[in-house]
Amino acid sequence: MEWGNFEISVVSDGAFWLDGGAMYGVVPRTLWSLATPPDAQNRIEVALNCLLVRTPAGNVLLDTGLGDKYDNKFAERFHVDRSRRLVEELGRLGLTPLDIDMVINTHLHFDHAGGNTRRDDQGKVIPVFPKARYVIQRGEWANANAPNARSRASYHPEDWLSLETNGQVHWVSGDQEVLAGVSVFLTPGHLRDHQSVRISSCQGDLVFLSDIIPTAHHLKLPWIMSYDLYPLETLETKQALIRRAVAEHWLLVFYHDPRVPMAYLTEQDGLLQVDPYVSS
Repeated sequence: MEWGNFEISVVSDGAFWLDGGAMYGVVPRTLWSLATPPDAQNRIEVALNCLLVRTPAGNVLLDTGLGDKYDNKFAERFHVDRSRRLVEELGRLGLTPLDIDMVINTHLHFDHAGGNTRRDDQGKVIPVFPKARYVIQRGEWANANAPNARSRASYHPEDWLSLETNGQVHWVSGDQEVLAGVSVFLTPGHLRDHQSVRISSCQGDLVFLSDIIPTAHHLKLPWIMSYDLYPLETLETKQALIRRAVAEHWLLVFYHDPRVPMAYLTEQDGLLQVDPYVSS
């Protein structure tokens, strides 16, 4: 779609399946299963809705999905669906990995940064986008490289270490405009240094939420993932984001929603309404 002087496309890296209870935290299964029916192993489908932003200054990619460095055991555990792949999606839009000038990682969990790198024919891990700057919060970089017992399983160092070796990492600290009209801003809760992305044009603001509000179902304030390290901060961040999204008519992007990748929010009689975006 056209967004002012930007062109924006959802580019999928497929999907995988996670435990429904973990995705909805304290919400009882009797409630969340009505919204997202689980499979026999209590897993629900989780999309990987990366975003391509074509700007006058270059092509920007927001998050990179799972990638393909995992083994068969991982693929089976998470029921990985590779019917759509990020690089192939870019190819359908006429782009190769060499055409990506910037990658913004909202954080470094494997389902958001796995597609940063790949294995070459010799098995060496190399960047998928060799000409891109990878924009990463400095605090998130530090935490990912020194994880604790709870966070360790979500971080796979092979997703980012070769980026530093190649001199491709662009560290930022806090809120910052990284390209004209493209800004990152801290949205703590899932992680301390989790960042979201705002695309601003004459048409308004589009906000890539990533894991602070992973699906449209998570707009309900108590619906917070068990994966969030700071759930009370998630609650505060969500409240602030939702207020601004309604007041300023933001178009929101839900990274993990397989049904509603983009939507506007409105409020009617005190109730929040989700209006899915349909491209013309």
